Amino acid sequence: MTAVALSVLVLSACPRSLPTIPVRIAGEEFRIEVARSEEQKTRGLMHRSTLGERGGMIFVYEADEHLSFWMKNTTLPLTLAFLSSEGEILQIEELKPLSLKPVSSGRAARYALELPAGTLRRLGVVPGDRVVLPADFP
Repeated sequence: MTAVALSVLVLSACPRSLPTIPVRIAGEEFRIEVARSEEQKTRGLMHRSTLGERGGMIFVYEADEHLSFWMKNTTLPLTLAFLSSEGEILQIEELKPLSLKPVSSGRAARYALELPAGTLRRLGVVPGDRVVLPADFP
C-alpha cells in the first residue's frame, strides 16, 4: 500500500474536526462541537472512543422541528437534551450505547445537545433550565 493510500485510510477513520463553542450549564463551562451540515449531524459522535468530561456536541437545525436520535455506531453513553432556540431545555433523555431505538422530542426543538451520560443529572439540571449559548450563536 502506498503512503498516500495509507494516509487517506487513516484520515477517513479519524473523526473530523468541528468548530467548537463555549456553553454554560448550571454555572459550569463546556466546550461543545457544532454539527451544522447534514453530514456532520448524521455522523454525530459515532465511532468515538472518548469524549471529555466537559465536551459534547450540539446539533443545529434551521427551524424548530420534532427531532429524533439513535445511537447507531455510538459506543459512548450520552445524555441528550432537546433545546429551544433560546437555549431552554425542553426534554432530557439518557441514551444507551449502540441502541437503534429512536429517541424523539415531544416538542419541536431548535437544537439537540449531547453530553457525557449523567452530566445534567450531576448538575441538578431539569427541563425548564437554560443552556447559555454564545450571543452570536447560531
